[in-house]
Amino acid sequence: MEMNKQVFVFGKSVIEYLAQVGSGVRMIALAFGFLPSLRRSRPEVYRQMMLCGVRSFGVTSVVALFTGMILSLQAGLILKTYGQEMRVGFLVAQTMFREMGPFMTALILAASVGSGMAALIGTMKVSQELAALEVMSIHPVRFLVAPRLLAMMVMCPVLTMYTDLIGILGGGLVAYTQLGVGWIMYFDNVRFMLYEKELWVGIFKAWVFAILIVAISCHQGMTARDGAVGVGLATKKSVVICFLVILVVGYIITRMFY
Repeated sequence: MEMNKQVFVFGKSVIEYLAQVGSGVRMIALAFGFLPSLRRSRPEVYRQMMLCGVRSFGVTSVVALFTGMILSLQAGLILKTYGQEMRVGFLVAQTMFREMGPFMTALILAASVGSGMAALIGTMKVSQELAALEVMSIHPVRFLVAPRLLAMMVMCPVLTMYTDLIGILGGGLVAYTQLGVGWIMYFDNVRFMLYEKELWVGIFKAWVFAILIVAISCHQGMTARDGAVGVGLATKKSVVICFLVILVVGYIITRMFY
């Protein structure tokens, strides 16, 4: 009897989880359908691009700089034992383009921007503002999700390329000051990576991560309940789920291309 009860609880949890996933997929599909109509909402899209991208440049710069420096130092120390420290630029560029650039950018945006989306939409949900939008014949997905989706799909790849650049510069600084690798030799190795597919795989990852962050964060906000406590829970869940999904999907994309 006890085992049957546990099976029932587990099955109910699985069904509820799949229902949540389906609801999130439906919401983001509706948002894609509303994208062509955003030509009349350009000011809101620009405002979201400012929030998603421009205001994240500061923290992204610091994280990218030290990520590149750490990569260069760790890889350079190993390569130096084999007398190949001049190849450190190749390793730093490859790692930043393929993995660290899109991953670090997406995690930063999930923590800073995604949590804000969940909190804002969750507050609107528990205060009945979403219901008020529907009463005024304004679709909440078009009004709230679609502009954020478009802004994130534009700014996440842009921020990823910026992260790649700052990380490579940070790696070059460590290579020059601590490994004795000249700037010209360092960037000669970096230059070869510009013609490889790592750069485009990283940009594709950033684009996919942007969609996931908006889908998860906005859906958590729209399903929030129980007042302020529910909004806080939705915000926390949005960050945790975004982190897990970004890591899993990032691995899957890497496995697909390599």
